[in-house]
Amino acid sequence: MLEDSSFGPSSLPLRYVTINFPCLMWELDSCFGYVQEVESLGINYGQVGNNLPQPERVLQLLRSLKVTKARIYDTNPQILTAFANSNVELIVTVENAMLSTLTDPNQAYQWVYTHIRPYIPATRITGIAVGNELFTGGGGDTTLVTYLVPAMVSIHAALVRLGLNQYIQISTPNSLAVLEESFPPSAGSFRPELNSIMPQYLQFLAATKAPFWINAYPYFAYKDDPSKIPLDYVLFNPNPGMVDPNTKLRYDNMLYAQVDAVIFAMAKMGFGGLEVRVSETGWPSRGDENEIGASLENAAIYNRNLMRRQLRNEGTPLRPNMKLEIYVFALFNEDMKPGPTSERNYGLFQPDGTMAYNVGLSALSSTTSSTSSASISLTSNATPVIFLFEFF
Repeated sequence: MLEDSSFGPSSLPLRYVTINFPCLMWELDSCFGYVQEVESLGINYGQVGNNLPQPERVLQLLRSLKVTKARIYDTNPQILTAFANSNVELIVTVENAMLSTLTDPNQAYQWVYTHIRPYIPATRITGIAVGNELFTGGGGDTTLVTYLVPAMVSIHAALVRLGLNQYIQISTPNSLAVLEESFPPSAGSFRPELNSIMPQYLQFLAATKAPFWINAYPYFAYKDDPSKIPLDYVLFNPNPGMVDPNTKLRYDNMLYAQVDAVIFAMAKMGFGGLEVRVSETGWPSRGDENEIGASLENAAIYNRNLMRRQLRNEGTPLRPNMKLEIYVFALFNEDMKPGPTSERNYGLFQPDGTMAYNVGLSALSSTTSSTSSASISLTSNATPVIFLFEFF
């Protein structure tokens, strides 16, 4: 990820009471029958663990939380079957290793016929992520990006042949490192080495009316330069913010600045009308000694503030009237993920069904009236449930 020295939402006074009683994730619906659905909020459902609950339990969790969008990192038939006849929209993934094969239209047709068609319409597959972070060498192979657009074209042609293209969008999640410049947002530009292939990808998105997906993690920018980047700015907490000197737009959090930097970068290539969606964002609740900022407190604040924004259907300063669709990373802590400790601690839930930390996944009103509204946060280890009362 690139460092971003851009500067988060005004917070409101809170009063709270703590009521101690256990509530596992599969019991949430009976504990709280009034959790509010957020149309623009999704969640990443990773499976790199040996102790994760069965997909049927996961579906029960998502229903309890009123989350209706999820992304998986494969086309796991057990998940696709379990999610049939639910209201959960799924983005599935073509693994990086499959890209070269799927440039062949016949192979792409066979893949769609085998991995997608049997589950539709019962399972609501609405997106196909072709690879992950390919422009920046996702998976350690910098050559895979050459297969990206041909594979997307072949998969789209297969969807057209099967009459599924009107229901399913095709894109690829990108690391923020595709940007050469990200601050201020109006300076956003793609890395020069992408100048030949990026326009082909953007042209495909424009032709198929698909969004640009970005994996945006303000955490990484803060970890790499905590002395210069205000923590409140990356956590959506109250802060002075920053004003883009070119547009005069004010940014009170880094995530929105990163998204707008991507919009400006696309516009400079002639594709300013494309929608940007955040395919991943999150904050680790634990990290190694050198992973500054990785803590339960910061993870809870980041995700809680993010979800409050989502309940208000906010857009970015550049596109205030277009709600920003965001997929939180991740649903579970995944114990088999390689890398530093933080990689195994992005989950909102522990695999045993308890919350990893307090996070507001519930009914904060998006109104701006003077009436109060309630927000629910659940703690780990199935202990306190904290009711937060906010006054506007």
